[in-house]
Amino acid sequence: MTKESLYLQLGYEPKKSDLICRWYIEPAEGMSLDEAATNTVTESSIGTWTEIKTAKKYTQRLAAKVFRIDEKTGIVDTAYPVEAYDPYDISCILASIAGNIFGMNCVKNLRLMDVRLPKEIVKAHYGPAFGIKGIRKLVKVPDRPLIGTIIKPKMGLNTKDHAQVAYDSWVGGVDIVKDDENLTGQKFNPFYKRVKETLKKRDRAERKTGERKMYMANVTAATTDEIIKRAGYVHEQGGEYIMIDVCIVGWPTLQTLREHNEDIGLVLHAHRAMHAAYTRNEKHGISMLVLSKFLRLCGLDQLHIGSMVGKMIDAGPQSVLRSRDALVCEDVPADDFAVGQKWYGKKSVFPVASGGLHPGHLPYLAKAFGNDVIIQMGGGIHGHPKGTVAGAKAARDMLDAVVGGVPPRKYKSKELQQAIKAWGMTEDLM
Repeated sequence: MTKESLYLQLGYEPKKSDLICRWYIEPAEGMSLDEAATNTVTESSIGTWTEIKTAKKYTQRLAAKVFRIDEKTGIVDTAYPVEAYDPYDISCILASIAGNIFGMNCVKNLRLMDVRLPKEIVKAHYGPAFGIKGIRKLVKVPDRPLIGTIIKPKMGLNTKDHAQVAYDSWVGGVDIVKDDENLTGQKFNPFYKRVKETLKKRDRAERKTGERKMYMANVTAATTDEIIKRAGYVHEQGGEYIMIDVCIVGWPTLQTLREHNEDIGLVLHAHRAMHAAYTRNEKHGISMLVLSKFLRLCGLDQLHIGSMVGKMIDAGPQSVLRSRDALVCEDVPADDFAVGQKWYGKKSVFPVASGGLHPGHLPYLAKAFGNDVIIQMGGGIHGHPKGTVAGAKAARDMLDAVVGGVPPRKYKSKELQQAIKAWGMTEDLM
């Protein structure tokens, strides 16, 4: 056992103001777990690989501490004093707790599993502008799951055809239509023209159906200035939603967008493209739970968290549902999560299930998530044997069957039965 030091204090009782991190650590060959843990926490606060002559006694108050080690599981808990950070600067926080340490040679694998954000940090941030209740009020759907779709093909359509696919989705029964992650402002479908034409189709779909319909334009762009400009344009054109590729644009852009949103009041939808570069390896990187907590803090209203079925790999139902709870719960006790979380009045985030879904997945997803979920189907709507309108109707009819307690295979909807015949159902998971 490494001798206790400024950075290794087993039994230390964290302060309420400490930022707590839970890690999985695999030491490098020849390195003990406590040595690896001490080295990583040293690097992530005020120390480095050797003794330095520039340290002052007053800097010691900012030292992070390893306070719990489980040799059997490799789980390590660390505490970081909140005074080490600008509480409003997520980049500052993550540069510390999740900066150089993933590349250090003292560890074979290092996984940031969970965090507890103290009151000083949570209260410094806006949090979501709408939350689940605000979104439900906007779309005028008080309790059922929402149905969304993604324009497919994800890029390549011209503006006219893009808007028509959106219209067909809405009139078939979809609540929300969104751009995909890699459709931004390309010449074949320019952003400003796309927003204007698609919102015209939204208005037409609302008149035809008598329902509220939403369009999420992807405002991701080359610069933060352009992102803000695009968000403002959506607002000027009567749009109520935007989406952004959160892992790609980075935290300063997200915080700037959230500040700007105080004036324009749009729902902010978070597409998590590139997240798996951090989250996929269960022994290394950063968990989706951690990203979920920081994105709620930052002020996104909706977030993709996985679906447990479909084309995308998830870390399992428990992992997905923990992310869900981090988005929707006000107070998550420590016995539910590794280190718990209080949100001090910050609004909830609407969880989004997406990725290779079709109507046959919906009963399982509704059971797993409950009513507070947005179920997005791209190919599962536009790949319907009879086209987009039929695919959207199949999805809405499946939802109506589930909400009404009718066995889907007995529900009188030819579009739904065609979808079940094409893709089947997830009955074996229920």
